Amino acid sequence: MEVHSRRLAVYLDLIRWNRPAGWLLLLWPTLSALWIAAHGFPGWHLVAVFTLGTVLMRSAGCCTNDVADREFDRHVKRTAGRPVTTGAVTVREALLLGAVLALLAFVLVLSTNNVTIAWSFAALAVTLVYPYAKRYVSMPQAVLGVAFSFGIPMAFAAVQSRVPLLAWVLMLGNLFWVLAYDTEYAMVDRDDDLRIGMKTSAITLGRLDVPAIMAFYLVYVAIWALALAEYALGAMFYVAVGVALGQVAWHYTLIRTRSRDGCFKAFRLNHWLGFTVFAGIAVSYALK
Repeated sequence: MEVHSRRLAVYLDLIRWNRPAGWLLLLWPTLSALWIAAHGFPGWHLVAVFTLGTVLMRSAGCCTNDVADREFDRHVKRTAGRPVTTGAVTVREALLLGAVLALLAFVLVLSTNNVTIAWSFAALAVTLVYPYAKRYVSMPQAVLGVAFSFGIPMAFAAVQSRVPLLAWVLMLGNLFWVLAYDTEYAMVDRDDDLRIGMKTSAITLGRLDVPAIMAFYLVYVAIWALALAEYALGAMFYVAVGVALGQVAWHYTLIRTRSRDGCFKAFRLNHWLGFTVFAGIAVSYALK
């Protein structure tokens, strides 16, 4: 029993179970899209499908990412202790676990409709491509932005059986948010990444990293606020937008000196920004 418990602990470490910020960053824009597509509460079935699906796919992504990066991770202080890198989990085990988790997520998608099922294959493809983008693309965070935003068109597809222009506009806006917080994340490892030849937005942007992150945040908030303006969400939505902008200002104070601790803290707290936008949307529909 003790052996099984230790093995389970290693697998939970592999999927970052004790670090929920990753799947929360995926969840809030997805739930926001569900509420917008449904013009309010979308029903418990879709909320459950997309919440569980988000956790499962993020966990599967961790498995494939750690396999792809295992040779690089051993040279980066923050990632040197990951289970695949240390050998606590074999490559075969990690890939098998990732496949099982992705399959479980697909089973959930099967309970929606054909349009959502079709888009799920594109979402899976982007998830598998991202870990390798860091070797060839100077801004791999843009690829991650697509992967972390795919819940938006899938949410619209699940509610409306189509993906309207609004979904793609919101996805574009969300991509800029991902660029902002994942560049903060990349700033933590910049010295190690430079040494091992990894490509990241923090390296590509150089000394423009902080102003670029601020610009990414502002573009994200602006696109969502303007795209949703015609939906007359009311004062609560714009209060949420104001609170979100306040968080952006706070993040500037955390990253302006480019300290590892400050940048990592800013990244970890980003899910509150996403929650703020979601809460503004959900409350606005509830008060209509």
